[in-house]
Amino acid sequence: MAGSFEGVDFYDVDSLLSDEERMIRDTVRRWVDDRLMPIIGAAYIERRFPREIIPELGELGVLGANLPEEYGCAGLNNVAYGLIMQELERGDSGVRSFASVQGALVMYPIHSFGSEEQKRAWLPRLAAGQAVGCFGLTEPDYGSNPAGMITTARERGGGWVLNGTKMWITNGSMADVAVVWAQTGEQGDAKGIRGFVVPTDTPGFSARDQKGKLSLLASDTSELHLHDMKLPREALLPGSGGLKSPLMCLTQARYGIAWGAVGAAMACFDEARRYAKERVMFDGPIGGKQIQQVRLAEMLTGITQAQLLNLQLGRLKDRGEMTPQQVSLAKRANVSMACDVAREARRLLGANGILIDYHSMRHMANLESVYTYEGTHDIHSLVLGQEITGIPAY
Repeated sequence: MAGSFEGVDFYDVDSLLSDEERMIRDTVRRWVDDRLMPIIGAAYIERRFPREIIPELGELGVLGANLPEEYGCAGLNNVAYGLIMQELERGDSGVRSFASVQGALVMYPIHSFGSEEQKRAWLPRLAAGQAVGCFGLTEPDYGSNPAGMITTARERGGGWVLNGTKMWITNGSMADVAVVWAQTGEQGDAKGIRGFVVPTDTPGFSARDQKGKLSLLASDTSELHLHDMKLPREALLPGSGGLKSPLMCLTQARYGIAWGAVGAAMACFDEARRYAKERVMFDGPIGGKQIQQVRLAEMLTGITQAQLLNLQLGRLKDRGEMTPQQVSLAKRANVSMACDVAREARRLLGANGILIDYHSMRHMANLESVYTYEGTHDIHSLVLGQEITGIPAY
């Protein structure tokens, strides 16, 4: 009903969803509550991705959920896909990141740029969670400027030889296949960038865990090293060409992030609201104090605005009218909002807020990574600035 806090839906966004969209959202929500929440705290403390859930994600149909059924995917619309990302990140950003990379950064480029043989070989296995994929674009010195990449692919002996290093790669250490982007021309030649489908057991391919993280602890983050790695000609994604190809993939991932961040904010708000009503201080619940009510009002306002923004973005995407700049606005606005909500929720919880028994600090730390990856907050600001003025500032 309108004004309900069930699922944090103050403007009755449920009434704007189809029966199928609500059913999919509720199915994933129950799985997160029943299966993920009991184990995610321990996984976070142990700094490990809970691999045991991968087959379950495949059974749920959430991996590449908006890709066609003919390749073993669910064939859902983009609003339903966004709601899936929302609910997964309500559990943990690392779990949503796993699904985002699998679907938007591995399955999407194989579907969009791959040969029919590549699609048949990989998409059904990736959709079922029988194989794990990663996306190799970012390099140690080239994050916000991927056009400057120095990883090379050179034609040799009827195939390709790749050399280079990739960094901050989600799923890298446990991946069965990597979609790797490399420069086939001269460094800085954006037109020379091509994608390759790389089985990770290929000689010359190695991955190692990224050490020292203070965020996304329940996520596999790796460095990829490619040393004289020989690939057959058929490894090339034939439809890829230029920087536009990986950027198209990132637009898909950023769309999911815009929804996912709202899920994290919803989890923090719900936890803070419950705590405020139950925690007694100075002879009454702290939820009766003005400062906490202002905190909760600000949280709810930001979440509600983001929910409505996401829904319209999803409808535009389903109509084929969504632009990358609109995705930049949503990713930038919603992640910033979620960071604020998580921080304020942690503060409302007081000393208890630093314990793993509560969720807000885990979300707060995770969201600092989400704020940076898939295009930093500042880079998305410049994307919007160029769209507004017509003048690039980078």
